[in-house]
Amino acid sequence: MDIEIKKILCPTDFSENAEFALKYALTLAAMTKAEVELLRVVEPIAYPQAYEPYDTQFNAAELAMEIEAAMKKELDERVAVLKEELPNVTGRLTTGNPFLEIIQAAKDGGADLIVMGTHGRTGLAHVLMGSVAEKVVRKATCPVLTVKHPEHEFVMPGTDKG
Repeated sequence: MDIEIKKILCPTDFSENAEFALKYALTLAAMTKAEVELLRVVEPIAYPQAYEPYDTQFNAAELAMEIEAAMKKELDERVAVLKEELPNVTGRLTTGNPFLEIIQAAKDGGADLIVMGTHGRTGLAHVLMGSVAEKVVRKATCPVLTVKHPEHEFVMPGTDKG
């Protein structure tokens, strides 16, 4: 059985971890002549409705549109720069739960591989926030390569060093 990688989905929040994972995606794409799709997920804004009547200047829909426009601009600029290096780079912006949107984008777009960074949260932060990468690994219909930034070293609990 031959393994062909024609399309790589690379979710990004433009963090240091995501940029490091993008290097892997671009390297793999150059080796396999695959397309790379950068995916930026905008999470819906949750705000207490009780505060809205007191601030007549606050408009949640307007704020959401401004945030989405800023993220779209950032994504488009990043894709334009990457296209100089690898012409098969595209970008997509979606709104929703990051892990669900990543899985749906991979399925809809026919991704052969998802390459994504991990934030390496542990302890209470991991319990409260969960891990997008962990959920994607469990639920994706294609292989997932998770990339940990090398400068973010794991430290064993109860010790000063890893």
